[in-house]
Amino acid sequence: MSTPSSADETLAGVIGALPKTSAEIRAIEDACQVPTYAKLGAALVRGEGSYVWDAEGKRYLDLYGGHAVALTGHCHPQVVAALRAQAGRLLFYSNLVYSDVRAVAVRSLAELAPEGLGHVFLCNSGAEANETALKIARKSTGRMRVISMNEGFHGRTLGCLGATGIPAYRDPAYPIPSAHTYIPFGDTEALDEALADDVAAVILEPIPSMGGIREAAPAYFQALRELCTRHGAVLIFDEVQTGFGRTGTPFYGERVGVTPDLITGAKGIASGFPAGVVFVREDMGAAMKIGEQGTTFGGGPLASVAIAATAKILRDEDLPGNAGRVGQVLRAALADIDGVVETTGAGLLVGINLDRPAKPICRALIEWGILTGTAGGNPNQMRLLPPLTLSEEEALSWLPALRDALA
Repeated sequence: MSTPSSADETLAGVIGALPKTSAEIRAIEDACQVPTYAKLGAALVRGEGSYVWDAEGKRYLDLYGGHAVALTGHCHPQVVAALRAQAGRLLFYSNLVYSDVRAVAVRSLAELAPEGLGHVFLCNSGAEANETALKIARKSTGRMRVISMNEGFHGRTLGCLGATGIPAYRDPAYPIPSAHTYIPFGDTEALDEALADDVAAVILEPIPSMGGIREAAPAYFQALRELCTRHGAVLIFDEVQTGFGRTGTPFYGERVGVTPDLITGAKGIASGFPAGVVFVREDMGAAMKIGEQGTTFGGGPLASVAIAATAKILRDEDLPGNAGRVGQVLRAALADIDGVVETTGAGLLVGINLDRPAKPICRALIEWGILTGTAGGNPNQMRLLPPLTLSEEEALSWLPALRDALA
């Protein structure tokens, strides 16, 4: 069992005694929490950089990043320091007033944004960001129909499920909002046939993830931009997982020479503090009126300092560049492993297609102290979404365990 830390003792004094063992933690959550995921079984209590520890002190290399959230690594000292300092200044006040730390956060995001998308709306999650983007697109065009991808996932609220093409997530929620059309990702001919002058928006993940990580050719994105412009449709890139440097550039459009009209982001934007954002084309943002959008908690003081600290770390440590370099090294090494058919994705969004189902391999790797994920749309794919601080040494360190698991 791990030794109690001063943080453990402080928490115990404030919120009550903490459960001490993984078994106790699991028992309490299973008894009191509404089921969400089929949990991995590890009961984590601490994190640092690319690693997390369970209640017994076992260390795990985190190649999943808590669903792509630990962008700057677990408990980056600058993010922790910012949250601690702000927690003693002002925990919360809403967007009804101005805020010094929110001003820094929105300026930091505007500086990261592609040219022309310097207006931002702060919210709490990727689903809320996508709901907002769809609302802006419908409001600005006066149209209803939305085109999205068969492989796409955009969130679990009703509006986002309407745009989600994966039936396993969408179908149990019917009835969902109407006026949605689903087409195959990367299929320019299907896109051309579906787009017409009644379309409000095309929304897509530049690299689908939950449906199975795969890429489309740059020409597809260029055709997508041209067709949306021709028909007056709003182009939305859902960069909840691909954004903020994960693919090797701050945003995916920079890889293919395309600027969308709206970009949604969340996951790692605040290094683990709940936050989301919509980047809005500046003329669209200028046309929005007071009262059309609102949020109570979006852009609160704690979220704002976490966003600003994360943005500074991305720049100062060149995390997009690191993601590109380390991802390339990892893919090259994976190519030499028996049982690996191919790798997909970009940067540190990595799909590993195996010659067998991935879930048993991921479960086996937990015993070696390695956390990975799977893709619902491709049962043979292992999905990696590690911190962008991952080093080359860390990226290669787990491959002997993968070889053993596959053998």
